Amino acid sequence: MATGWGSLLQDEQQLEELARQAVDRALAEGVLLRTSQEPSSSDVVSYAPFTLFPSLVPSALLEQAYAVQMDFNLLVDAVSQNAAFLEQTLSSTIKRDNFTAHLFDIHKQVLKEGIAQTVFLGLNRSDYMFQRNADGSAALKQIEINTISASFGGLASRTPAVHRHVLNVLGKTKEAAKILSNNPSKGLAMGIAKAWELYGSANARVLLIAQEKERNIFDQRAIENELLARNIHVIRRKFEDVSEKGSLDQDRRLFMDDQEVAVVYFRDGYMPSHYSLQNWGARLLLERSCAVKCPDIATQLAGTKKVQQELSRSGMLEVLLPGQPEAVARLRATFAGLYSLDMGEEGDQAITEAIAAPSCFVLKPQREGGGNNLYGEEMVQALERLKDSEERASYILMEKIEPEPFGNCLLRPGSPARVVQCISELGIFGVYVRQGKTLVMNKHVGHLLRTKAIEHADGGVAAGVAVLDNPYPV
Repeated sequence: MATGWGSLLQDEQQLEELARQAVDRALAEGVLLRTSQEPSSSDVVSYAPFTLFPSLVPSALLEQAYAVQMDFNLLVDAVSQNAAFLEQTLSSTIKRDNFTAHLFDIHKQVLKEGIAQTVFLGLNRSDYMFQRNADGSAALKQIEINTISASFGGLASRTPAVHRHVLNVLGKTKEAAKILSNNPSKGLAMGIAKAWELYGSANARVLLIAQEKERNIFDQRAIENELLARNIHVIRRKFEDVSEKGSLDQDRRLFMDDQEVAVVYFRDGYMPSHYSLQNWGARLLLERSCAVKCPDIATQLAGTKKVQQELSRSGMLEVLLPGQPEAVARLRATFAGLYSLDMGEEGDQAITEAIAAPSCFVLKPQREGGGNNLYGEEMVQALERLKDSEERASYILMEKIEPEPFGNCLLRPGSPARVVQCISELGIFGVYVRQGKTLVMNKHVGHLLRTKAIEHADGGVAAGVAVLDNPYPV
């Protein structure tokens, strides 16, 4: 890959002036977060952390990530409909991981009662890094797929203008024009709108399940505003509100404050800390309803690390996507090495290899939200502790992706602009809608580039480690 903005990163005075301009433009464009001091109020807000310059991304890898997204949509949808595969895959995990077990219990209850919803909506984001090959080329390798609360589609649509502005200030108008326009929130809203339309009740609302303390509110508002422009009204409620005021009628239609709900869009509910006993009850109520859930419980389970690891097994994609060899080949090309830690010879061997070469692996629990993975010495200690315990089945091992680091300048509120060595993660947003067995929409709707300093192993923008970025195609 080319070296990037090398000479521009040397001039400290120029960087400081550019940073001031960039921050003002970010605020003007709405690249905003609430503050950690006041996460429930928009009285005082700040800019979301971002890079001063767009980061170089090989065009071929960007195109590859876009090309495989519709295949990933199909795969997630196929997994979510395959109850036997989910049960078999998660059988060892749910014995040791209470959170996944809770989700799985709801899944089983809904199956037993009979699934009420007939329209299914997937809004996901598949995340990749660029593996550095021995010959200096780069390869696209999937880190994970987020099937619940895939965020930053709103803010990602606001950052291209900021990077164009920085390059225009430098007189680099040709370069500024190369920054891709990007509006994931519009595409995500289009998926919600399609599901709402197919539900078929003109006065029904979209219910957004939100957290009490939500710093990333402006990201969510971008989608709400797109829906309102289509005359679709969104009501924001917490799980607690659902347990107090949510109800089902005899046809299992969902009502919230006496308003019918067509679509439930979760921006909460992906971590154990999001659930009290009351909240689990609210989640079950929502799942039992005929409202379109985004995601429904099976689709959330399809996004677990354990499912990701099982999908990489030889022959598994062919079973789930029969008669689609091209899709299977595109998907498999993005898989990194993934290893089961279930009790038995296969798991024993994976643990032995990881302890012998800790720099080549990452240990991942069944968690979303960043900041959960273990690396290096910490990973070795965890594996030594887990190796004779059935608890190890609640983790998977993954080959550690080693991208080529590059220089960029990271801008964060309250921190001086500093040039550091970075790595990036590319996410592609996917949207699909299915009615009964018929797929009525399958699209990719935009991208998200996040960049972090190489000393930070794990964590995203919301976790306070990565910053927003844009790909500069080379």
